[in-house]
Order: sequence, then C-alpha cells, then structure tokens
Amino acid sequence: MHPNAALIEKFYAAFARRDGRMMAGCYAPNASFSDPAFGELHGPRIGMMWRMLCERGTDLRVSASDILADDQTGVAHWEAHYTFSATGRAVHNVVNASFAFAEGRIVAHLDSFDFYRWARQALGIKGVLLGWAPPVQRSIREQATRALDGYSEKHVSGSTQQI
Repeated sequence: MHPNAALIEKFYAAFARRDGRMMAGCYAPNASFSDPAFGELHGPRIGMMWRMLCERGTDLRVSASDILADDQTGVAHWEAHYTFSATGRAVHNVVNASFAFAEGRIVAHLDSFDFYRWARQALGIKGVLLGWAPPVQRSIREQATRALDGYSEKHVSGSTQQI
C-alpha cells in the first residue's frame, strides 16, 4: 500500500473512532479544505472542524472505501450516518474526497457531495422545497461557519497553540 493511501486510511479510521485530534494531525500546517457545507477552510481551522464534528456526532458512523493514492494525489469514497443536531433528523451523507499530499501529510482536501440531497435529509420539508436554492445553501454555510467560530473560541480562547 502506498504511504499516502495508508494516510487516508488512518484519517478515516480516526474519523470512525471520532478522534478529531488524530484527523487534524494528518494535515500539513498550511493545508486547505473545501466542502459544500463549510466552504473553504485553511490551516488549524480544518482540524478544529473535524474535532467539532467528532465531538458533536455522538451517533456518527463513518465508513471509507475505494482509497487510492500516489506520491502527489489521492481519492476516497466515504459515507457518514448521523443525526443532524439542528433538526434531529437522520442523515446518510455520501461523499467523494480528493487529496493532495506533500511530505507525508495532506495539503489539500476537497469533499464533494450532493448538497440538495443532504438538505432534504437534514432539513425535511424545508430542504425538499428550498434546499436547492443558493440563499438556503448560503445560510447553511453561514450557520456552519458560526458553529465553527463558536467552537474555536471555546477551545482555543486566545491561545496561539496549533491544533
């Protein structure tokens, strides 16, 4: 197995254990991340996002498959089952991930999934009727950003510690 494929497996094994700190350690300090829910994140905010999701996802189940990687890039398919805390609704998110690597760490990570499908599950009738609409999707991203900001303030609180 290529070392970068092993890194992806380590990352998703940590996610399955809800070990956000281990996930954060897979990224280079200047890494970038992007997905439809959080938009673009950089550096320590990526690890902070994973820590938040792992802590709050009390019923989270994650599985990863189709992991491939070479010296520079990698891909994975992963699925998450969890309860969306804002509505109490069950979600099954199906995600395709792509990665870029340098010096044995993730430097870029892009998760892609059907945001409308996610919204229908997470938001119920509101998601069915409006989950496709850019203003609703923008509102969801803003809520995710606010949640991450609040989590970051609570867990870093002025510290310059690298997460």
